[in-house]
Amino acid sequence: MRTRHLATVLISAALAAAFAAPASAARVTDPDVPRSLEAEGPVTVSWTDPQAFTEIRYSRNRFEAERGDWVRGIARHLATRAAGALGPGERLDVVITDIERAGDFEPGAGRSDGVRIVRDIYPPRIDLSYTLYDASGDVIGSGERSLRDIGFLHRHAGTVGSGDPLRHEKRLVDDWVRDELAGRTH
Repeated sequence: MRTRHLATVLISAALAAAFAAPASAARVTDPDVPRSLEAEGPVTVSWTDPQAFTEIRYSRNRFEAERGDWVRGIARHLATRAAGALGPGERLDVVITDIERAGDFEPGAGRSDGVRIVRDIYPPRIDLSYTLYDASGDVIGSGERSLRDIGFLHRHAGTVGSGDPLRHEKRLVDDWVRDELAGRTH
C-alpha cells in the first residue's frame, strides 16, 4: 500500500511539474519583462510592445509565437554586432518597432501547429529606428529602416550558426550593421 501511495505521489508531482512548466515559460509579451536591454556599452536597444509585432498579430499560432524571449535574443545580437562597428566614443540608440520572424506555423496533415515551417514565402523582417552619436554627443546619423531579405533561404548563414532558431533575423541585423555602420569612415 505504501509503495502504491508513493508511486501516486511521485506521478502526481511529475504531472504537476510538467503542466506547470509551460505556464511559467517565458513569454515575449509578458508585461513584467523589460522592453530594453540593460545599458552595457555604447549601444542601447529597446523595443515597442511585442503584442503589436507582426510576428504575433498575424501568426497562425499566437501561443507558439509568444513563447520564449526571441525579441531579447535579437536585441542582444544587435547590441553586440553594432558595438563592434562603432568608432571610439560613438554611441547608438536603437528602437525595434516590429519583427516578423522567418517562417510561420502551418496547420497540416501529420504536423503539429507548434512547428515553425520556414519557406521562402515567409521572409524575416525587422523594422527599427536609430540615432547615432559621435564622441561629443552630436547626432551624426538617424533614421528608420525596414530590414528584409526575400532571398534568405538562398544565402549562407554567415557568422550565425545554422542551428540558431534566430539565424535569419540575426543575419538581417548583421547586414544592416555592415551596410549602415561598419562601412563608414570614423
